[in-house]
Amino acid sequence: MSNKTFSITNVTAVLPNSLLDDATITVEDGVIVDISERGEAAQDSLNGGGSICIPGIIDTHSDGYEQELRPRPNAYLPSNFALRSFESRVRAAGITTMFHGIGFENDAKWGRTVEMANELCDTIIDYSDSLTALIDHHILYRLDARDPDGYPALIARFSQARNTELSRVPLISFEDHTPGQGQYTDRTALERYIIGNRKVSEDEARRIVDETIRERDALIGNREKALPWLTEHASLGTIRLMAHDPATGADVREAVDWSASIAEFPTTNEAARLAKESGLRTVCGGPNVLRGQSHSGNVSAQELIAQGLCDGLASDYLPTSLLGSVAALVERKVCSLPEAIRLVTSGPAKTVGLEDRGEICVGKRADLALIRFHGNLPSVLGVLTGDSENAERLSLIGASS
Repeated sequence: MSNKTFSITNVTAVLPNSLLDDATITVEDGVIVDISERGEAAQDSLNGGGSICIPGIIDTHSDGYEQELRPRPNAYLPSNFALRSFESRVRAAGITTMFHGIGFENDAKWGRTVEMANELCDTIIDYSDSLTALIDHHILYRLDARDPDGYPALIARFSQARNTELSRVPLISFEDHTPGQGQYTDRTALERYIIGNRKVSEDEARRIVDETIRERDALIGNREKALPWLTEHASLGTIRLMAHDPATGADVREAVDWSASIAEFPTTNEAARLAKESGLRTVCGGPNVLRGQSHSGNVSAQELIAQGLCDGLASDYLPTSLLGSVAALVERKVCSLPEAIRLVTSGPAKTVGLEDRGEICVGKRADLALIRFHGNLPSVLGVLTGDSENAERLSLIGASS
């Protein structure tokens, strides 16, 4: 990384609790060193053209890499190409730190294998180690609670992982998607999804869900095999554990017993409230906010935000939903712009322990995005990360246009 000093001028800076018009932000060695109104700029500077400057967005859960890898059911792309292709989409959404969800399970329905999980993790680590990545790539290890192969594969990976991978506290989501609980507590929501996605009858959808429940009930013992290791390492702080789709107070109390620190995508107001009261960080879905409702018929993320029960948003399956959610929350008068921006920047940063970023503050990593709003529609004009060598990567996108 270069020691070059440069400034971004003529922007409205979104600070943690306020807006600063006609701001000048000066960066040195990848770190913000000065923020001022109409301040003196470095010799090398970029005119932001009156755009809005926000901290780079931090996404703690995206399934996009797996989707990019397989754009059609039987069409797989090379993993290194898919990662770079997805990175381009992510930067265009203003995201500068991404946690790629990688499923540790063998599930033919989703095209997942533990061998593929290891390949994708290796590709992410290799790209990060190459120092050519345009954003900061992390891994969200998604462990299927009942899959017999997922837990052994994850443990084997950690026992052989490179220092680069273990130098960051691994983020693990412990997930049980058995119908009748979690996201699909109301199994009819899953049946409707199957009818629409697979074009089958109602009777066939019910049969598929019944079969899925029988198959997964036979695997319940695998859940208990993984929990002692997860609980031990979460309590020691050597992993950061997410409880995925908690639906009831009992689910949250169980997560507390595991030493989980995050309730990801709580599906009810009850679960979100108890999670907050229990000291867990709460993560909601950006698409839920953008659409104004859950696609599975669960609690509205906007409702949780309005009640102060959401610490941050994750894109889940749509990276552009994060900035879109910011625009929607401001337009609906749920949040001020600084409050909405915190939900996709400093909130997620605190949730995953990356507090060197997520705010436009002196001393913070210079992950920044220049944006404009056209009504309630956002556009990203340019993105800069603290690892960028200079401002050219930002100006190439035309931030001052």
